[in-house]
Amino acid sequence: MNVEVTPLPGIGVRKDFAIRAGKRIGVINHRDGDVELIVSRTDDPDACIASVPLTTDEAATLGNLLGAPQLVAQLTEEHRDVPGIMTKQLPIPEGSPFDGRTLGDTEMRTRTKVSIVAVMRAGQVLPSPGPELTFTAGDLLVCVGTAEGLAAAAKLLQKG
Repeated sequence: MNVEVTPLPGIGVRKDFAIRAGKRIGVINHRDGDVELIVSRTDDPDACIASVPLTTDEAATLGNLLGAPQLVAQLTEEHRDVPGIMTKQLPIPEGSPFDGRTLGDTEMRTRTKVSIVAVMRAGQVLPSPGPELTFTAGDLLVCVGTAEGLAAAAKLLQKG
C-alpha cells in the first residue's frame, strides 16, 4: 500500500491511501492531539466524503481492532501445520484483576501453558513482552497455546 503523507499547515498531518472500492481512507493527526478518520474521493483527496472525530482512546481501540486480527491471522498461518496449537486474542477487560499489574504477575505460562507473544495497545504492537510489562484495561493480548490452555488463560485474565 502506498500511504501518502500530506502536511496540512496550521492543522496537522493527513495520512491516507487508496482502497479497491475507489475511495481514499485516511487519518488526520491534528496539532492539538485530536485524531480524525476521513474518507475522500480518489480523484480529489481534498474532497472529504465523511469525517469521524475520534478521541485518543477511540483511535487506539480502532487501531487494535484493525491491527490485532492481522497479527493473529499471520500467526495462525505460521502455526497451521503444528497440530493442537492455536492463536487467539484475549482482552484485559475493565475490572480484570490484572489491570495495572504485570505480565509476570499472571504466571500465564506456568498456570496455563499459554505464551503471550504480543500486546496490542493504543494502536501499537508490543512484540515479545517481558514479565515487567504492566497491563492496562483495553489491552489485547495475542496468545499462542492449546484450546484448553487458551480457555484457561481467558478465565485467568477475567477472574484471576
